[in-house]
Amino acid sequence: MADLNHWRHRRSVRARARAAEFAAGASHLEGADLLEVAIKEAFVGDIAIASSFGTEAVALLALAAEIDPAVPVIFLDTGKLFPEALAYRRTVVEHLGLTHVRTAGPDILDIAAIDASGDLWKRQPDACCYLRKVVPLVQAVTPYGAWITGRKRYQGDGRAALQPIEASDGWVKINPLAHWTKQDIFGLIAQRKLPKHPLLEHGYLSVGCQPCTQPVTPLGDERDRRWSGQDKSECGIHTIAPEAPLGHAGSGDQGATI
Repeated sequence: MADLNHWRHRRSVRARARAAEFAAGASHLEGADLLEVAIKEAFVGDIAIASSFGTEAVALLALAAEIDPAVPVIFLDTGKLFPEALAYRRTVVEHLGLTHVRTAGPDILDIAAIDASGDLWKRQPDACCYLRKVVPLVQAVTPYGAWITGRKRYQGDGRAALQPIEASDGWVKINPLAHWTKQDIFGLIAQRKLPKHPLLEHGYLSVGCQPCTQPVTPLGDERDRRWSGQDKSECGIHTIAPEAPLGHAGSGDQGATI
């Protein structure tokens, strides 16, 4: 554990230095401008997009595809997703011409040992997210120094102060749409005639795992039907970094599946 902690400390120090250096020249940028500098200049070959292919994800992916359709995109398949979400992923990849999309998911041996009954989400939702989301995604992005996310400030209190460039858990995290509004996002989707998520018309404004996502009420916040009835608003991907893999690092990566 001492060696692992030392590795994490060195990675965190490096990430903070790189984030500060990048922010010094790019803090005034956002959207496509920030993406282009990050992908083409600052982190060439050392950056990936983590995308849920959710209801708003196509906006960020469209901007990135225009810059470099071969930018690595990591899609997290928890094994609990809506069938419509999996179909939508294929639609978006084909529409945008993305060429380097890979799927990461929980290791089957970890699932057998920890969630063989498949109902951990009901008994221990934080543990389920850690098993099915946090660990596999951290493993998938570990080779990269920078990680692009689709987070926005309007998505909830925990993201209200989100900055476009930050150092977090050993990565430079780039949030090019941090200051965008919902109108900006769906305006771009409409303007470019991008494919819409099929669950939108059924009231799902934020789509996660099927057991933990419900349609939003007419006056509800877009994420208030994620983990409904629980004191939980984040899966942990952006708030928790595992100190070690659960046991089978990397074998949950299912490779290129476009």
